[in-house]
Amino acid sequence: MRLAALAPAALMLGLLAAPALAQSTLTVTGEGRASAAPDLAIISVGVETRAPTAAAAMAENAGKASALISAAKSAGVADADIQTSDLSIWPVYEDYRQDRPEGPRLIGFAVSNQVTVRLRDLPAAGAALGSLVEAGANRMNGIAFGFADETPLRDAARRAAVADAKRKAALYAEAAGVALGPIRSIEEAGFFAPPRPMMRAAAMEAASAPIEAGESELSASVTIVWEIGAAAE
Repeated sequence: MRLAALAPAALMLGLLAAPALAQSTLTVTGEGRASAAPDLAIISVGVETRAPTAAAAMAENAGKASALISAAKSAGVADADIQTSDLSIWPVYEDYRQDRPEGPRLIGFAVSNQVTVRLRDLPAAGAALGSLVEAGANRMNGIAFGFADETPLRDAARRAAVADAKRKAALYAEAAGVALGPIRSIEEAGFFAPPRPMMRAAAMEAASAPIEAGESELSASVTIVWEIGAAAE
């Protein structure tokens, strides 16, 4: 009998607590950006050789690639900042001729050895690139700029993203006539790095080239959920 008497009271308590469980929320995504002058240049440079046989093309390329790597080290590049990124060999055919119905004739083989080099001394990057060209580099697939440590820039972008989310949340709350409550959750959506300055060339003839690093940018995105309630009278 005592349990039966308590049942209505417990049911009433549950009904009174139900509205509190259905708390309204406001979800806002903030975007933040931060930029700074990069302190790192990453170049993809290499040598391409051609010879009548695959073995001859490979042997010649190996010698020139070794000279290229030695030049990079002489320019002050650490071993850890030099990495072979591509080694390719392919047949070379003569240009199409109408008087050869059997098709183009094989005339040799080409070998390409590509090396990725990280240059940490940007003021000397142009001179270092020139020394690689003098050592025999005749292919360059690009130069990009970055940071040895992106943490400070990422943190600045994070702070900007949170500030943007808070600004938007305050605006929406004011426009909707509600009050912002405590934050329920914060979720980082990730980072985005816009395309950085890039230079490409099929072959290099100049011994050096001026290099301008400019600024690089990172953007962060964060989603924040607030509880909301009735605005104070």
